[in-house]
Amino acid sequence: MHGWIILDKPLGLSSAQGVAAIKRLGRETGWGKLKVGHGGTLDPLATGVLPIALGEATKLTGRLLDATKGYRFTVSFGAATATDDAEGEVVATSDVRPGRAAILAALPAFTGAIVQIPPAYSALKVDGARAYALARAGESVELAARALTIYSLELVDGDGDSATLEALVSKGTYIRSLARDLALALGTVGHVSMLRRTKAGPFGEERAISLDKLAALGHSRALEQALLPLTAGLDDIPVLAVEPAQAAMLRQGRLLDGRPDSHGLHLATAGSVPVALVDVSADGVRVVRGFNL
Repeated sequence: MHGWIILDKPLGLSSAQGVAAIKRLGRETGWGKLKVGHGGTLDPLATGVLPIALGEATKLTGRLLDATKGYRFTVSFGAATATDDAEGEVVATSDVRPGRAAILAALPAFTGAIVQIPPAYSALKVDGARAYALARAGESVELAARALTIYSLELVDGDGDSATLEALVSKGTYIRSLARDLALALGTVGHVSMLRRTKAGPFGEERAISLDKLAALGHSRALEQALLPLTAGLDDIPVLAVEPAQAAMLRQGRLLDGRPDSHGLHLATAGSVPVALVDVSADGVRVVRGFNL
């Protein structure tokens, strides 16, 4: 089995547990031992789109880590926490509750190219140790600011005590930091009380399936119904058709001569079979990642 299952990750489940659940369902369905990975970690307190790669699709998970992500999240105003989400202890409070007009006025400053300091409770490393491990041990954690892009940030709803927003962001964005900084810009403090990923690269909520539905399919030996093809993770990549002899050369990692009109990353296919991700340039066609299909 080679392809994608887009899990609608439930609250409280880690990404690793989501992968384990798919492996277990695969065994129960008779798929046998599978190579399984995921395309971007989601915190246990977050829900939503978690792409699970099977077989040769696991070679594409790195692309999803770099892909644009979409989120819907709620900022609760008046309390800052150590973790910048609802899991951490309260470390600061404020009586200020920003109105809708103030929130809307603040959003442009957080849209486009911005600089953000990641939360202390993150998986980033400081001198070889995970930042969250240092923070839990009571050590002071100072993380370097990073440049990133917020492609869009829109207010969905706000009642004074909280605001729900939708964001489309680049790789490396921490929604917890975005919520923290937005609250501070509004003259108060806040933390993320709800977080849902709505998009990961080409995969959106409309393709996501719950664990309960997956389990039902698994028990009826119909889990294949939830499997998207390997190429579903490459919807944004143009296709380069190759002849059988050229496909054989690419599978051997050899450079193809020729100068196709379109340069850049392509998906080389022999008929309907994906052969490799290739880089097309004036020098020829070079294999970036081959598929054993």
